[in-house]
Amino acid sequence: MADANGAQPQEVAIIAGGCFWGMEALLRDIPGVLDTDVGYTGGWLENPTYHDTHDSKSGHAESIRVVFDPTVLSYESLLENWFFRMHDPTTLNRQGGDIGTQYRSAIFYTSDAQRETAERVKAQVQQSGLWSKPIVTEIVPEAKWWSAEGYHQDYLVKNPGGYSCHFMR
Repeated sequence: MADANGAQPQEVAIIAGGCFWGMEALLRDIPGVLDTDVGYTGGWLENPTYHDTHDSKSGHAESIRVVFDPTVLSYESLLENWFFRMHDPTTLNRQGGDIGTQYRSAIFYTSDAQRETAERVKAQVQQSGLWSKPIVTEIVPEAKWWSAEGYHQDYLVKNPGGYSCHFMR
């Protein structure tokens, strides 16, 4: 719903949970998600490439920048009902066969309110029994965002048979 000036409300979430292809494919279809961008964040290398992130060389996580309408999809719901269910947040630096710090589970908060929500949701999900092992998801401040190369954007739309280890649990 547009505000008094005709602008659609928007908020940004930055999350990481393994290979960004599969996460983006699931996130794209959530009601309230307006846009997705896959990229790299949380590392030390300036202007990283896909090659730079492998073997944990740059410190960056493969991540998704999600622009969403908070009047349709709350940040809490995005985390609780989607993020913590589309990947295994109990595996340190891996998802499926993908291994390395670039595949870590992380929430890069953009405000104190997001940090508080992320910490609360993480604790609720841990107590829910959905995961029997401890959740290892990092909750850290946002870092400089680097969009991934064009061929990674909407990868599974362009390559319908492409690899993904993400599914809703």
